[in-house]
Amino acid sequence: MSKCLLCNSNFRRQINYEKLLSFTKIKEKYTCNFCLENFAKKSGKLCRGCSKEVKKEGLCSDCLQWQKIYGNNLLDNKSLYKYNDAFHDLMVRYKRYGDYILCHVLVELIDNLPVADYYVPVPSSPSHLERRGFDTIRSIYQNLVPLTNLLIKNDNGKAQGEKNRNERLLTKQTFLAIKKENINGKILLLDDIYTTGRTLYHARDALLEVYSNCEINSFTISR
Repeated sequence: MSKCLLCNSNFRRQINYEKLLSFTKIKEKYTCNFCLENFAKKSGKLCRGCSKEVKKEGLCSDCLQWQKIYGNNLLDNKSLYKYNDAFHDLMVRYKRYGDYILCHVLVELIDNLPVADYYVPVPSSPSHLERRGFDTIRSIYQNLVPLTNLLIKNDNGKAQGEKNRNERLLTKQTFLAIKKENINGKILLLDDIYTTGRTLYHARDALLEVYSNCEINSFTISR
């Protein structure tokens, strides 16, 4: 029996014999099926810029605004889940209250990642690292893919999660890229949530100043 990290109930882990016989590495389960069903996967038409669900094919209103700034050089952000109440509550516990163990739930939600040459986590600022005691994004992805640290984030007052939409969009650049030799190919930025895109575009801008020869896209668990 295992104990669900979200509702604290006991559940029996089901054995996937197909994966077992194929010798595929099986993820540890930390969440009961009842809680997992509260997380809604994307379906239907998705914005080609950020993976937001849209009524008609093309770009969502957020990406149309970014297009005014970046032209056709938009981020290709892939995400898996809708940002619903279940995801909101999980992130409040994980990020605001620093419940580190919940990173295992987020890992469990990720069933695939786009292929890239370098997986670059969006880093926490020094003040958030000190307050929480761990880097929230690195903790999620470090056991899924090899990570390459190419960004530093400076402090800039309130966390993005504490800002309203306009405050997010007006956030100034806080990232600096770390120069390393022989970085070529595809870079995938890793984050947890795509809200307005401001953080990821800032991160990409910083990387492009140093790695202009690279293709840079992003992945978030939720949008």
